[in-house]
Amino acid sequence: MSATDATMWSGLLHGGLAGTFLRVPYAPPEADAIRAAGAKAAIYGLPFDATNISRTGANGGPRAMRDASCMTTTYHAMFDFDLVEETNLVDCGDCAVILGRADKTFARAQADISQIVAGGAMPVVLGGDHSSTIPAVNAIKEHVADPGLVLIDTHLDTAQDVGGETLNHCCPISRAVDAGFDPRKMALVGISGWLNPRAELAYCRERGITVIWLEEIWERGTAWAVDRALQVATAGDGIYLSFDIDSLDSAHAVGTCCPTPGGLTSREAIELTRGVAAAGLVGVDVVEVGPTLDPTPATALMGNRIAMEAIAFANGCGS
Repeated sequence: MSATDATMWSGLLHGGLAGTFLRVPYAPPEADAIRAAGAKAAIYGLPFDATNISRTGANGGPRAMRDASCMTTTYHAMFDFDLVEETNLVDCGDCAVILGRADKTFARAQADISQIVAGGAMPVVLGGDHSSTIPAVNAIKEHVADPGLVLIDTHLDTAQDVGGETLNHCCPISRAVDAGFDPRKMALVGISGWLNPRAELAYCRERGITVIWLEEIWERGTAWAVDRALQVATAGDGIYLSFDIDSLDSAHAVGTCCPTPGGLTSREAIELTRGVAAAGLVGVDVVEVGPTLDPTPATALMGNRIAMEAIAFANGCGS
């Protein structure tokens, strides 16, 4: 009798109770528990979107991406790579959000994410609006001396504040600089000319942040964009990757705060994610998935796919 194929389905793929990402084991966000699980990566949800300047709904992102993960398998046949086998992935659940309080919520999230890193795992943060990046980069900086950063987004996200508030989803890159990330080791990829104020572009130019425009990707392709981003970001001690789902064309990701007509295709987004992740990640987030803004599961499926691609390629898939 042949051995059971663990990658083979035995019933309805998305049947059963809703649960963890890819149905992996739960582990509390504690260094000892992460270490005991032998996890190289850990999912962490931040269901918070109270800083959003446009349409809300991204607080449902972590749940939606977990639900979408139950529609896929952990095995990539072309690369003969099983994500769970290779990483011992765990799910650390969600941040205990304090309603209406970004400061207190982010303090909790930073402490949890710091424990994940201390336990030897790469944090995979599921947002939430793009302010989710703020506690994540602060936690990374507690453990990594000189990280690089790659943002895949339609927006620069370099606002210094919004109406005087610094903990905002328009501010994750400026807050990363404040946390100690070297702006000369940051690449912002897929940026659209629309919805980016003069002040945010001036911030990038004054500090030496590399901007790779959407039109440049149209002209030169994703391989060029990855190479250009890595020239900058690999100068540090590993890369933090922040992926905003609104970088995609709204035809592929309508369920987000600020949909982008003419943004990246799904394939371009996957190619960019794979290329950056293969260089080595110290952390990743996938943000701005708003499931109530999409009558289909398409946006959540893409969020799930980007998270899986980042985890896999940061851990040797395709090499």
